[in-house]
Amino acid sequence: MSGRSRLALCGFAATMMAAGSLLPLVETSKWVLHAAFLLALQSGVGALARRMRLARVLTVSLQVLVTLLTLTVAFAREHALFGVLPGPQAVQRLADLLTAGADDVGRYAIPAPATDGIRLMLVGGVLLVGLAVDILAVTLRAAAPAGLPLLALYSVAAGLSDGGAGWLWFLLAACGYLLLLLAEGRDRLSHWGRVFGGVSRSSGGLAAGLDGSGRPVAPVRTGRRIGVVALGIALAVPAALPALDGGLLSGTGGSGRGGGGGTISAVNPLVSLQNNLNQPENREVMSYRTNSTDPQDLYLRIQALDQFNGGEWRPSTRRLSDVPDTLPQPAGLAGDVAVTEIRTNISASRSYQQTYLPLPYPASEVDIRGRWRYEPEGRTLVGDDGQTTGGARYEVSSLVVEPTAAQLAGSMAPRSDVAREYTRVPGSLPDVVEETAEQVTQGSANDYERAVKLQDWFASEGGFRYDTTVTSGTGTAAIERFLKDREGFCVHFSFTMAAMARTLGIPARVAVGFTPGTVQADGSVSVGLRDAHAWPELYFEGVGWTRFEPTPSRGSTPAYTRPDTPSQNPSDPALPTDGASAAPTAAPSASESCPAQMRRQGECGASAAPGAADPTEPGTPVGAVVLWVLGGLAVLTLPLVPMFLRTRVRSRRLGSSGGRTAADASARVMAAWREITDTAWDHGIPPDESQTPRKAAARVVRLGGLDGPAVAAVHRVAGAVEQVLYAPAPGAASASAEDVREVRAGLRAVAGRWGRLRATLAPRSAVRVIWTLADRRAELGRRWSERVGRDRWAARLRRPSRQQG
Repeated sequence: MSGRSRLALCGFAATMMAAGSLLPLVETSKWVLHAAFLLALQSGVGALARRMRLARVLTVSLQVLVTLLTLTVAFAREHALFGVLPGPQAVQRLADLLTAGADDVGRYAIPAPATDGIRLMLVGGVLLVGLAVDILAVTLRAAAPAGLPLLALYSVAAGLSDGGAGWLWFLLAACGYLLLLLAEGRDRLSHWGRVFGGVSRSSGGLAAGLDGSGRPVAPVRTGRRIGVVALGIALAVPAALPALDGGLLSGTGGSGRGGGGGTISAVNPLVSLQNNLNQPENREVMSYRTNSTDPQDLYLRIQALDQFNGGEWRPSTRRLSDVPDTLPQPAGLAGDVAVTEIRTNISASRSYQQTYLPLPYPASEVDIRGRWRYEPEGRTLVGDDGQTTGGARYEVSSLVVEPTAAQLAGSMAPRSDVAREYTRVPGSLPDVVEETAEQVTQGSANDYERAVKLQDWFASEGGFRYDTTVTSGTGTAAIERFLKDREGFCVHFSFTMAAMARTLGIPARVAVGFTPGTVQADGSVSVGLRDAHAWPELYFEGVGWTRFEPTPSRGSTPAYTRPDTPSQNPSDPALPTDGASAAPTAAPSASESCPAQMRRQGECGASAAPGAADPTEPGTPVGAVVLWVLGGLAVLTLPLVPMFLRTRVRSRRLGSSGGRTAADASARVMAAWREITDTAWDHGIPPDESQTPRKAAARVVRLGGLDGPAVAAVHRVAGAVEQVLYAPAPGAASASAEDVREVRAGLRAVAGRWGRLRATLAPRSAVRVIWTLADRRAELGRRWSERVGRDRWAARLRRPSRQQG
């Protein structure tokens, strides 16, 4: 392997090791394999161009061209010419993805979802850093400055994670840089001349050592070792190190930190909501029992989104505190509003792991074990220091607030601080939003009537259609498109109604969580992935934050927004029992106007079905089992590869009995001698190619402690080798496989248990296989260079011979 090839391989390894610091930034680590493959293509093109002795400018230009082509195929194939060439549409597509990725970086907290834009930024960034490292370390032969792009890659990861990039990632990046410097130092040392070493790299054994070759043995061997180690680390370490997985509705959605306060991160909780709504199987995420007499109104609320910046709705950054024994009175709730306290026992699935705890709103008391923090404004519980909902069992006391229409209609103007914060709309909000809100609510006497008219307009009167396949979006453009097309799912309905309410001066925010779920035969209620939901909450002074339901065919319309409000039936606040008598008696009824899509998905109503109260865990997929088995076999087999290779070489050397010519007999003698030499090497006696066969045999006998038949066998084979090498007619020379086995048995008898185990499982001479493969690769490269050198067109592109960079 040439010095440039070693540098290129170490540059690839250093880049991938530094790229490991980006793994904690996203939910999945699959992108790093994608980046490794594209970076390998980029580095391979550079190595091939340098072997053709192209000018530096042409080498770099080819690498840039290949990088652009690979990114086009990976991210904009549908818009490329012939699926490969980056035409104007493909370039525009890549630019749009970069813009979307930049928005996603500012939108999501760590770990962010692996959107197309974020993946393009990650993969493209790794390729740019890899190209810079390759140019500096290989093309320009300046490995030291190559540490700057590697440091920049780590610094970006550390900055985005708010200093959370751990020491392990920095250590990996530093090791990659040191590996690059080591390869460059070895390459510079080899230019001084031949370096002598005790072990020949040639597969030809003693005969090859006598040809007087002056090639630098030790640096080349060291370079190959560096290359093998670099490639192994670059491919194995990023894939083996753990990455952070999760999301709001399918994993970790944020972090609450600190034992003495801390803040809650601004996380967009709608990353996987649409995906969950479109799941083919409504996998259960939790189940509960409650003593509420009206379970259709028992929404499980996770988080409230109260900031609208034009690009998205997101939660504010809030201070956290310890969870109080009794939660404070809900903001804005007056004493004249009817309130009923209920109890709910909730059991979360182990596979449902997210940071925010689902609770009925407003909760008054939460009994749960673990590390949880309390955010007062949104009345939410947030996991601290890695705490999630996976497998959690907890009891919640909550209030069922039952205002009358008259109380909501007669509510006073909201407090100035509430109005100032929760009626703010961005300047980019299209005028059509406010104009439509005023048109729909025309003739209303108060905010309550305006809110009901907005809800009814979305749910039934406006001609909107519920469709979970519509492209998601939470910004002003998505709201404008939703008002025009009038089709979407709960995200569009809730966000648009909240934005309209704010334009009318009504404080509004968006809650995210789950609809009540499906009643089971044993009285428990099952909540699945497709029960994920978003709904608007509007603030009325004297009542507080009040739920509305604008999404058609989803959830239930609150009683205080219907024309005839049913009488209040306070429920017994006693603790729910395991019996069915304390559980709901009916499932939420289906709407008669349920769309065809909802009927196909089985979401037009819940029917009682037998089931257990505890969440049911899905079985492990067969594909995952197969992958784990194959991975385990690979892990177990990989350490045994040297043994397998050595066994194969031994059987090939000793199993050849064909051919009766003098040349065949000489080949068998040399094969037997090489096997004895390698067997001694396996038992700790490295070969010394500077000695004659007779001296080498005496050395094996002395260092190996041989005696008896083994001594005679090794001297017989050494004598046969001398005849092959020096006799005018070596036809009488012969060496049998029995002599080799005799020598091997003698060495094993002298070696201890550990020596025999080491010689069998990790034979030192197995490295000759790697040397042989490297020689074949070098030979192929030489033939390719000779072929290209005869090409006149390639000769014109070659740089002048005086340029050695």
